[in-house]
Amino acid sequence: MPFQDKQAALSGSATSTFLADDLVASEQFRAEYATRSNVVKAADMPWERSPDGLIKHLVHKKMQTRECCIEAYMQFLKDGERSGKHRHMWEELFFVVEGSGYDLHWDLKWDCLEAFEWQWAETPKKFEWTRGDYVYIPPFTLHQHVANPGEECRIIVMSNRIVKDMGFDWYDQVERAAGF
Repeated sequence: MPFQDKQAALSGSATSTFLADDLVASEQFRAEYATRSNVVKAADMPWERSPDGLIKHLVHKKMQTRECCIEAYMQFLKDGERSGKHRHMWEELFFVVEGSGYDLHWDLKWDCLEAFEWQWAETPKKFEWTRGDYVYIPPFTLHQHVANPGEECRIIVMSNRIVKDMGFDWYDQVERAAGF
C-alpha cells in the first residue's frame, strides 16, 4: 500500500542549511569551549546588588566557564534581612553556609483545562533552616529567604539553566529586597 501523505510530504520549495550550519556552530563551540576555565577564582566571581539582594556569582552563563548546565551564587543576608520575593519555572535549592533563618514558600496551584490558570497560596509555608541544611524550592513556587534576628546568613543558591534554554525562562520578581 503506498504512503497516503506522499504528496504532502513532497510539497513546498523552501530550502535550508540548518544541519550544515549546526555542524559548523558545533565545531566553533568546541574550539571556544576548550579555552574556558575549569576553575573560577574567588576574586573573579562578580558581585551584584540584585533585586533579590546582595549576591556573588559562582557560576553563570555569562561567565563563560566550562559549566553549561548549572548556575550558582552566594547570597548574603544581614541580621533580620529578607531577600526579594520571586518565582521561576526551574527548581532551585540552596545550601546554608552560615547563619540561620527561614524560607517562605507560597505553593502554586495551576490548571490547564482550557487555558493556563496560575494561583499562589495566600498564606506561605514556613521552612526553618540553619547552617548545614539544604532547602528545595519547587518550580514556580513564590519564595523568599529571611535571616533570623541577630544572624548574618550566607547561602549558596543553585539552579539548572537547561530549563531556561528549553524555553521556560519565566522569572517574576514580585517584590524587591529592601534597598535594592
